[in-house]
Amino acid sequence: MFMGEYHHNVDTKGRLIVPAKFREHLGDTFVLTRGLDQCLFGYPISEWALIEEKLKGLPLTKKDARAFTRFFFSGATECELDKQGRINISSPLMQYAKLDKECVVLGVSNRIEIWSKDLWEDYFTESEESFAEIAENMIGFDI
Repeated sequence: MFMGEYHHNVDTKGRLIVPAKFREHLGDTFVLTRGLDQCLFGYPISEWALIEEKLKGLPLTKKDARAFTRFFFSGATECELDKQGRINISSPLMQYAKLDKECVVLGVSNRIEIWSKDLWEDYFTESEESFAEIAENMIGFDI
């Protein structure tokens, strides 16, 4: 399970240090793709296989299902950790997530998320203000 918030910088070559606490759960190779809310999602290969299986089951006849599957898979790439625990983030993923220098790497249950520091701060501030309302709406999920 992934949890926590870590701050790291992307270097000029597009490399980002993956927090040590996440590396053992991710493995040497994992999948990085476009996430929601303009961040990147990173999944261990075993978790990616489960997601892939679920998405394969979406009806091809549904426009939203096709659009989501294209969005999710077209941005996906396998990342390998180097000896310093860094990954190379592709230029299209860097552009999508507006990664420049300062990044926030989050642990979110079965995945990691990589955010631009500015986008994360904006998102967090907006969400923090409505957290009680969001929590109230989660009652139907038995949490």
